[in-house]
Amino acid sequence: MTDQEPLDVAKLQRRLAEFAAARDWQQYHTPKNLVAALSVEASELVEIFQWLTPEESARVMADPDTARRVTDEVADVLSYLLQLCEVLDVDPLAALDAKIERNEKRFPPS
Repeated sequence: MTDQEPLDVAKLQRRLAEFAAARDWQQYHTPKNLVAALSVEASELVEIFQWLTPEESARVMADPDTARRVTDEVADVLSYLLQLCEVLDVDPLAALDAKIERNEKRFPPS
């Protein structure tokens, strides 16, 4: 993928599927395994912030090494989430849009 091509969820999901297919990994991409992997990656992201103060956590991207770790873990979390959505035939953007709409009704402004 070049820097000129716009990124979208469907393209990223195709790339992830192609990556897995080329390595014969689809057999492992069951919903149960993908949810477990998602949980592990989310925990690795939490680990970066675990003992930081609120102020330190707000500045986490100022350190290049930590910023790279955060960015990598965010990518891992998103990767497994997108793969899970693909396997379960969930449109993640539609799901988020519907959830925001429900929350807007459930939690009206003060």
